[in-house]
Amino acid sequence: MTAVGLDTFGGPEVLKLVDKPPRALRAGEVLIQVAAAAVNPTDLLLRSGALGPYLGTTAKPYVPGMDAAGVVIAVGEGVTRPAVGDQVMAAAAYFRDEGGAQNEQLIVPAAAAVPIPPGATMEEACTLPMNGATAWDALDLAAPKGGVVAVTGGAGWLATIILALARERGIRTIADSRPDQRDEVLANGADVVVDRGPGLAQRILAHAPGGVDGLIDTALIGPEVLPAIRDDGQWVEVRPVDSQDTERGITRSLALAPRRMEDTDAQMAIRQLVVDGKLKLHVQESFPPERAADAHRRQAEGRIRGRLVIKF
Repeated sequence: MTAVGLDTFGGPEVLKLVDKPPRALRAGEVLIQVAAAAVNPTDLLLRSGALGPYLGTTAKPYVPGMDAAGVVIAVGEGVTRPAVGDQVMAAAAYFRDEGGAQNEQLIVPAAAAVPIPPGATMEEACTLPMNGATAWDALDLAAPKGGVVAVTGGAGWLATIILALARERGIRTIADSRPDQRDEVLANGADVVVDRGPGLAQRILAHAPGGVDGLIDTALIGPEVLPAIRDDGQWVEVRPVDSQDTERGITRSLALAPRRMEDTDAQMAIRQLVVDGKLKLHVQESFPPERAADAHRRQAEGRIRGRLVIKF
């Protein structure tokens, strides 16, 4: 089966079409004929080699992609849902020997596959599972008891899901954005929007005297946002980075999508936000698999709404 793959790390030019046929299904698994798979910033880190230490003994070629949508074409022993013929979306980790989601045929645990939202296209649906899982985990870490949460990178896709989920949970949020994105970020669920850029921590503090209970740093700003967090609060990162010290008893955590990929209830709750019109799916642009390198170049340019997609 055709997949996007790489045998060596480097620039977008290392991406190629590879043959990565599915192995035999095991109990509790399903096989999906993939129609579309999202491109995420993590894919660029995998391709460049930045995530090499996390691959362990993963078999080459490496296949990027962490979420996809398609049709179930086979189920393993003991699977009662989904059924053959169901249209589903699912998250998958690229560090498996089976590889990631940018493959014409994808094996995942049945628990990771949920129905696509009614009315959504396959391209739209594939943008949700991995980012939804990350958003769920990040908000659990940042606000285990509720309270006020700040979210950097407020106009980004991951932040958009976090804001919608926080509003659903009754958690007050403060997000940053460019001035021209302010209304959009408010509509996505933020209670307060402040200007992005230098001095962000102080602008957050103006709306949360004493500091927020948690801060989810989707923009990867780093320690300069720590003053915005209260003593003994939560600082949640969304990408592995070099060790950094905190202060004032602030706990540093890393949100991990794999912790929630097989959490069917969490995935269905994120899906429900779309069903209820509280979260809008957006595809910036679609690429055929043979143009995966172009998709990576476009992702690196930034200023993308929603996600780029590989369409099989």
